[in-house]
Amino acid sequence: MSAAHYDVLIVGGGHAGAQAAVALRQEKFDGSIAILGAEPHPPYERPPLSKEYLSGAKPFERILIRPERFWAERAVTLLLGETVVAIDPAARSVSTESGVSIGYGELIWATGGEPRRLSCAGHDLKGIHAVRTRADVDRLLDELATADRIVVIGGGYIGLEASAALTKIGKTVTLVEAQDRVLARVAGEPLSRFYEAEHRAHGVTLMLGVGVSCIEGEDQVTGVRLNSGELLPADLVIVGIGIVPAIAPLVEAGAESGNGVIIDAHCRTSLPHVHAIGDCAAHPNPYAGGAVIRLESVQNANDQAVTAARDIVGRPVAYDAVPWFWSNQYDLKLQTVGLSAGHDAAVLRGDPATRSFSVVYVRGGRVIAIDAVNAMKDYVQGRALVQAGAVIAPDLLADTTRPLKDLLSA
Repeated sequence: MSAAHYDVLIVGGGHAGAQAAVALRQEKFDGSIAILGAEPHPPYERPPLSKEYLSGAKPFERILIRPERFWAERAVTLLLGETVVAIDPAARSVSTESGVSIGYGELIWATGGEPRRLSCAGHDLKGIHAVRTRADVDRLLDELATADRIVVIGGGYIGLEASAALTKIGKTVTLVEAQDRVLARVAGEPLSRFYEAEHRAHGVTLMLGVGVSCIEGEDQVTGVRLNSGELLPADLVIVGIGIVPAIAPLVEAGAESGNGVIIDAHCRTSLPHVHAIGDCAAHPNPYAGGAVIRLESVQNANDQAVTAARDIVGRPVAYDAVPWFWSNQYDLKLQTVGLSAGHDAAVLRGDPATRSFSVVYVRGGRVIAIDAVNAMKDYVQGRALVQAGAVIAPDLLADTTRPLKDLLSA
């Protein structure tokens, strides 16, 4: 059954997909646009799910990317509750799970990813949750009223943010991380140790350097068995161990892929008339030394959306955005600019005991990234150092009496 044809069909209703539609209209594209999303909701912000939405600080209406009427006013059709299962690049059409065929002139793939699941025994018991969609968090909230002991598996940003939000509402939280420190994949040891101390001070129990053997329970989870043999009693389990890029239809259609679908500097895939953006797209990044990486961030989703839109309207500009991220935990605002992976030195700027400091990452003598905790000036001024790949002596970087903006000119 054929439903319709759109000049641009955007598959995925998250930040990337929503921004692609906005950017196309801002670029004066006057053709037909549709956003096809698997969820029944209009596009909404994902980061608050593990923070303000989970803690109850923000209702769903306040995390919508745009009011629902916005899309109709911009002549953007929302095709909600639909999932693409196949792509025919030759016919320029997609097929949905419900059996509908939709034609396109240009396709933008912005599906993000699915939460990585546990593979151990008991992984499918009731009471095990991910934090990726509104439905995930709503299911979690429904069960929280009768749950007190929460085990969080994964010490990345999702796990830490969920732990902070749950502690704030009075839950007993234990966080399990297989590596020997939290944030091990994305930050240096000074930042990891600071956040470990903060979470412990707020009552979170941290179990580091230990893996999960199995989840115990008959029908409902009752505990998490660690590789050490220790059993952690649990009324609920939250799993935050990364995502798997949602790209199966693209791959089956012949798109080049690796850890995500491969795109070029203009967000084009190897399939004609198909772009990919956001969490699912792997691209050579100049701030990662040219390595092909995926960036899971709102910044990357928005900037790649603009890149794809400009390419479609015939005004291509290569993607060259400085990566940046943020995380809110308790009263701490972490802001990151650049990518710290591969750093050979981490310079501490300020005293973590004051709860306002920065960590400057250096590789080969050049500044590649900055983590700023409650240090807005360092974050803002440090961007120029990262963009320039500035070579600054470590003692100058550590000197808090010297604003970072002055170091670039020096």
